[in-house]
Amino acid sequence: MADLNFLAPVPDVVLAYNELLSQQAIGKKIKIHSKQDGIPDLEGVDVAIIGVLENRNDINYIGEDFNLNEIRNAFYKLYPGNWCTSMADLGDIYKGETVEDTYYALKETVSELVKLNIIPIVLGGSQDLTYPMYRAFDSLIPMVNIVNVDSNFDLGDLTQPIKNDSFVGKIILEEPYNLFNYATIGYQTYFNSQEQIDLMETLYFEAYRLGQVSSDITLVEPVMRDANIVTIDLGSVKASEVSLNQKVSPNGLDGKEICAITRYAGISNKVNALGVFEYKPSQDDEITCVLIAQMIWYFIEGLNCRVEDTDFKDEHVYQKFITLVDSQELNFYKSIKTGRWWIEIPFLNEINNKLKRHTLLPCMHQDYLDACNNQIPQRWYKAYQKNCV
Repeated sequence: MADLNFLAPVPDVVLAYNELLSQQAIGKKIKIHSKQDGIPDLEGVDVAIIGVLENRNDINYIGEDFNLNEIRNAFYKLYPGNWCTSMADLGDIYKGETVEDTYYALKETVSELVKLNIIPIVLGGSQDLTYPMYRAFDSLIPMVNIVNVDSNFDLGDLTQPIKNDSFVGKIILEEPYNLFNYATIGYQTYFNSQEQIDLMETLYFEAYRLGQVSSDITLVEPVMRDANIVTIDLGSVKASEVSLNQKVSPNGLDGKEICAITRYAGISNKVNALGVFEYKPSQDDEITCVLIAQMIWYFIEGLNCRVEDTDFKDEHVYQKFITLVDSQELNFYKSIKTGRWWIEIPFLNEINNKLKRHTLLPCMHQDYLDACNNQIPQRWYKAYQKNCV
């Protein structure tokens, strides 16, 4: 457990607040890393909150510090659902001497927790912290899928040093090349250059506009079902839902939508890490803290609804549907247990296949209906094309 030595205990002021809460509140049911008792026993823990007080790679950084005390207070005073999830709050990773030091601490901590089958919920400053979260999986799984809930793609100038608006470029370009898919949920076109939009298309990455997501939030479910890391930029939430310093755009996801998205992330059997970033406290920041607390609550609610439904070796637990689209045979699978759908991506034997564990791609019932009408599903097409690269 040496790699958890980077974590500082939850501040005493939060623990004092927690003492005043109801015995039924989350704060009384969560294991807490305290100065007095140290890191709690993690046996049986399913999910752990980690704060990362790093924001120096924010393009707007002017030397300000922040803490996560109000978020913890807001979360602790909520009441748990009918959960069987064991929770821990492991405290904070402080700024290192350099940003790279902080990255290393976060990478090692996330890697250690995932090895213990504990899902880290990383709360932090700038969203470039997604990069060390991604690197934490280098030795854990061969290919990584990232879903970013954001109004921007964050590709940035790939030749420039990493910042919170360009961390994806570093993920794409730096060896080892472990990124298989990158999907952006809720992007707003006017915040992204046409060159970035074209690059997303060229790389066969997925992008879902704010209007699409708001019109049908269920679009998010199959994308989340295939994600390993989910990262959320609070700037994707519209200004009326958050506090003064958080206001980015009059348009964005509302509170119900962002909570539905985190619940979908929790339900996904593959999601091993969640990051909530770009928290910027202000004197009136109470409402933002309550929203973040509710997002965490819904993520854990989703965890409690996880159902393993991918045993496609047993033909009694699924239905198979075969369609023909432009002479291409498409195989769909529907879980009898949950009603969720998948589409098969064929192996291309003559190439170095990157999809060894991605032969079945989550999709929607609508994708099957589209295929019956001779339309190739976009998710299938992009995954197939990446397999050919």
